[in-house]
Amino acid sequence: QVQLVESGGGLVQAGGSLRLSCAGSGRTFSSYNMAWFHQAPGKERSFVAAISPSGARTYYGGSTKGRFTISRDNARSTAYLQMNNLEPEDTAVYYCAASYGVPGQTDPADYHYWGQGTQVTVSS
Repeated sequence: QVQLVESGGGLVQAGGSLRLSCAGSGRTFSSYNMAWFHQAPGKERSFVAAISPSGARTYYGGSTKGRFTISRDNARSTAYLQMNNLEPEDTAVYYCAASYGVPGQTDPADYHYWGQGTQVTVSS
């Protein structure tokens, strides 16, 4: 089992950057696939990015358009989402999630553990 805590959200102007962090507890963090999802008001939770347990493989949803980068530091049990050139449409609560099994899954139902979320607001 792993517990996840996100941080790094906030208010930023369009064109700005934020780096989200997801700190995991437990000694098995390095065995999990990690992912980021976001959920805007009135919308479903949608896939942003995922990374394999070793960090060798990364996957991105279409909304990132090459602006976001997912990474992880297993020695620190932490996953990251670097977000550049932010747009107002990126405004949402961002959640990190962990799963075991096939890496790169995009359906929230495939993830077993979730953080509480961190709010990202991009002003125009």
